[in-house]
Amino acid sequence: MFRLWAKIFKDNRMIKDMVVCNDSTELRRTQKIFAAIDEICREYDLSKPIWLDSTIADFKRHDKTRFVQDNFMEPIDFDYLEIHVIEED
Repeated sequence: MFRLWAKIFKDNRMIKDMVVCNDSTELRRTQKIFAAIDEICREYDLSKPIWLDSTIADFKRHDKTRFVQDNFMEPIDFDYLEIHVIEED
């Protein structure tokens, strides 16, 4: 089972969170991450974030990263969206 935890923070407080699960054995890890981000964006009505070099480096190093205003084409009404892989098989 693959699980990704998404949290939205504003003023140093978590205001929303959700966990996206994916049981598919046919998808690779990267495909599961992008599918989870798509689901998160649909749920929270967000545009898809852009993966900057720093975002990619953080995710590779820690299995966790933050998307700030620079990662979005449209204005956001929160400080950042954090994603974290919490389980994978």
